[in-house]
Amino acid sequence: MKSNIKIRSWLLAGFLALFVSACATTQEEVLEDGPPPEDQMPVDTGAITDDGSGGADASGIDGSGDDGITAIADDGPMTALELLEQTEGALADRTIYFEFDSAKLTSESIAILETHGNFIAGNGEVTVRLEGHADERGSREYNIALGDRRAQSVRRVLLFQGASTDQIDTVSYGEEKPAMSGHNEEAWSRNRRVELIYTVN
Repeated sequence: MKSNIKIRSWLLAGFLALFVSACATTQEEVLEDGPPPEDQMPVDTGAITDDGSGGADASGIDGSGDDGITAIADDGPMTALELLEQTEGALADRTIYFEFDSAKLTSESIAILETHGNFIAGNGEVTVRLEGHADERGSREYNIALGDRRAQSVRRVLLFQGASTDQIDTVSYGEEKPAMSGHNEEAWSRNRRVELIYTVN
């Protein structure tokens, strides 16, 4: 019985020695063979790590990243001139139209003028000239007065929105500068207007 226990102990010790030897040989072979070829190397995919800063790797935000991609820098809010150069939006609409023999503003026109008034009030370097016009019907003197009333209607809305009096100038051309030539309703409706002419100082 004791001999069986001794044999088992020797066998167990032998297997253990053989296992340790095999592991050591495999490790030595890996070290002697050197690193694996490049096509078997692990690929660094640039994994995004969350360090609690609310975003991924912040390198390259100023355009100095190694990946060759230049980030778009935020230049801050647009200047008054840049806003006026836009071809879309309420500021791009600078002509206010009127009904026949009327200086009354429509609700649509008031909405447009409220945007212009806020813009003027927020940009002290901006001035605007309100040019009043009328269609060809009526006397020259009457149309000059009508163009002025239309310009004053527009002026009141701009002032109400916070624009200052020294930022707004008014002039009436009456029927002298038509937007469209013609003796029909289409031309007349285009000529009953006030144009906002901006200057940025």
